Amino acid sequence: MTETPRPRSRSARHRPWPCCRDCCGVALDLGSERTRVWVSGRGVILDVPTVTFPGDGGLHPIQRATIVDVPGTARMLDRLLGHRLPHATRPMFILTTPVLSGLAFREAARAAVERLRPHGVLTVPAARAVATAVGADLSRPLLVVDLGAHVTEVVLLTDGFVTDARRTALGTSDLDSDTPPARIADAVVAMVTTMLEQDRTTQTLDALRRGVLLAGGGALRPDITYRLSGRLHAPVSPVPAPHTAAVRGAGRLLEDAHTHPSTTGLTESTHPR
Repeated sequence: MTETPRPRSRSARHRPWPCCRDCCGVALDLGSERTRVWVSGRGVILDVPTVTFPGDGGLHPIQRATIVDVPGTARMLDRLLGHRLPHATRPMFILTTPVLSGLAFREAARAAVERLRPHGVLTVPAARAVATAVGADLSRPLLVVDLGAHVTEVVLLTDGFVTDARRTALGTSDLDSDTPPARIADAVVAMVTTMLEQDRTTQTLDALRRGVLLAGGGALRPDITYRLSGRLHAPVSPVPAPHTAAVRGAGRLLEDAHTHPSTTGLTESTHPR
């Protein structure tokens, strides 16, 4: 995770949420189709369409895992969260980020969150957040497949770090009579095959033998997951509540960062990945 630090009093001491009354934490999963929000002490409180304003005329400020309208995203977050967060507290935020959206997504997301006057902003790859949500053993290589509405990502985690990733601009919202579910499954198989061919170590193969974690709304579709299992010749396991796994995992990471010694009594801090 990376952080934009804010000054903190040296006398500050934190207790686990919700007992800590001095601060508030918010996890955000800004998806192209839906935005999900976790708040400290309350869990997941929102799972809503990603639109600048409600109604049939709502515009989509995030498209194919790219924030195309930063002011619109900021207005959406203000509408969703402005009245829900304590006015006397500047919350700490953690944002899940698509692995291959890079610095541009992180900077745009941070700029949008500034509307809510955060105390600080952390970012975490969505695949790492998914693995955290299910308590996966990160000491071993792990393959995470995020089947989103507009984008599908395949990510290899090694010791909790992203060591390889592939993406296709294809998701469940694209499925119709001309684009069957098999298209997504075939795209995932092709990405995994490329990773295997280009990996000069055994990490990808070891992760595949261990089994694939599926997240995102597409993980709820058996017509995709069954085909994946057969084509990959490996265990394929949808995580519990796969559509909210990333934001729940980010919330757990934020809880850990909240009480980490680096954020207790220091003016600048570095949080663990």
